[in-house]
Amino acid sequence: MQEFFSSGFGDALLRFVICICVNWFIVHFLYFKKGKRRDFYFTFIIISVAIYFLVYLMMGMDRGKATMGVGLGLFGIFSIMRYRTDTMPVREMTYLFVVACLSVIHAMASSLGIDSNGMTIGTTLCELGVIDLIVIATIIIFERHLKMDASKLVQYDRIELIKPERRQEMIEDLRQRTGLKVLNVEIGAIDFLHDMVMLRVYYEAAANKRDKNLDNMLKIKNSDYEKV
Repeated sequence: MQEFFSSGFGDALLRFVICICVNWFIVHFLYFKKGKRRDFYFTFIIISVAIYFLVYLMMGMDRGKATMGVGLGLFGIFSIMRYRTDTMPVREMTYLFVVACLSVIHAMASSLGIDSNGMTIGTTLCELGVIDLIVIATIIIFERHLKMDASKLVQYDRIELIKPERRQEMIEDLRQRTGLKVLNVEIGAIDFLHDMVMLRVYYEAAANKRDKNLDNMLKIKNSDYEKV
C-alpha cells in the first residue's frame, strides 16, 4: 500500500481526492447556498472529475516531463469551454472557471520526489493546500461583502408601461404578479408586433432561497427566460 501511494498514480489519486473535496466545498457551501441550482451543482462536480483525469492522462504518467506549454494549451481549451444549449449566467460561469482551474492545477502538480541535489520535485501538498485556501478565502470574502441582487429575464406583455413616466407602475405590477421584491428593471428588446418586451428584473432573494411560488406562477421557457 505504501508503494502504491508513493508511485505516480497513487500520488495522483491523493491529489484527486483533495481536488474533489475542495471543489465540492466551493460548490456546496459557497455556490449552492445562494444559487440553489441543482443542474449546475451536478455540472460543476462532474466537470471537475472529468477535467482532472483528462489533464492527468494527457500530461502522461511521468509528471516530470510535463511542459508548461501543454498545460497552458489545455487551460485555454477549458477556459473557452461553454454549453451552447443554454446561456450560462455570469456567476455560474465564474464558478465553472474556478472549478476548471483548480482541477487543472491539481492534475498538473508533479509527483513528489527528491532529486540528486536533495531538492523537492513537483508541487507539494502544502503548496496545493495554500492555493486552495487562497481561492476559498477570496470567494468567501467577496460573496459575503458584495451584495449581488438576483435577476431574471422576463418576457413582459404590458408594453405600455415601459414609458419612463410609468416605470414605477411597471415595477409595482411586476411585484404583484411575481410576488418578488423587485428592486430594479432594465428594458431590453421590444417587440411591437406582438406587444412584448424583454426585461431583466432585479429582485431581493429572501434568505437566499428561490421563491417556490414563482415557478408555480410563471411558465418557465428555459433556465433563464420566463413569460409573465
